[in-house]
Amino acid sequence: MTTNEIRIDALLPAEMARRAEYVGVRKSQAQTTELIALSILAGVFIAFGAIFATTVATGTAAAWPYGVARLLVGLVFCLGLVLVIVGGAELFTGNNLIAMAWASGKVSTRALLRNWVIVYIGNFIGSIGAALLMFASKQYTFGGGGVGVSALSIAAGKAQLDFLQALVLGILCNALVCLAVWLTFSARSTLDKIAAILFPITAFVAAGFEHSVANMYFVPMGLFIKQFDPLFTAAAGVDVAGLTWGAFLFNNLLPVTLGNIIGGTLLVAGFYWTVYLRRPE
Repeated sequence: MTTNEIRIDALLPAEMARRAEYVGVRKSQAQTTELIALSILAGVFIAFGAIFATTVATGTAAAWPYGVARLLVGLVFCLGLVLVIVGGAELFTGNNLIAMAWASGKVSTRALLRNWVIVYIGNFIGSIGAALLMFASKQYTFGGGGVGVSALSIAAGKAQLDFLQALVLGILCNALVCLAVWLTFSARSTLDKIAAILFPITAFVAAGFEHSVANMYFVPMGLFIKQFDPLFTAAAGVDVAGLTWGAFLFNNLLPVTLGNIIGGTLLVAGFYWTVYLRRPE
């Protein structure tokens, strides 16, 4: 290929690995204010996907077979990562791929952890902020209260997971999320990126895997309804006895976050770095 030729085909895996490494270096060098702003945006974007998913989940369990209902919910949740990738934002789970640049020695441990900590906190702020706005909007009362019942059911179910189960579900989830991000590195257009995102993200949602940033919206939304609208909660008929902030933080968010890190860094970044970027001694 001459220098005058224009390639329109997708990047090959080895080229994707170099691109992932380059992106990791750029992310690690981003200014703190930029990281904070873009990570808050990502928290809001993932919350938008969660809002869409909660709304679509309302009533689908009764109208469709379980698998078909989960497929619909997974498809609409893809909105979140599409906004993050195409719109430009910093998502903690996707940023686990910075580990490829770290393994190559191009990003220091301090820079890696700095990015993860800032982005994680920003994602939390954005997600919680979106949950507060949604509660204030009373959107959970739509559909005869069906949306709120779905929100409470989702939150209560996530709060009841045991530590090991949440950890493994988090590993499986971020393997798929990071694979979705990895596939976008091959893209030449916006449509390519969206197409690359659809199947991995739909798969993790349909399978019931656990995503830490999504849970920063799902569970607090249920908690806000439970705490600030007890009459609605009582009428919903959902068992929310185990839905507490402590259960959210220690039974769900902590193990899911650890699982997300393992799934993204070891199962995706680690394997692709070993195959395409590891330099022989």
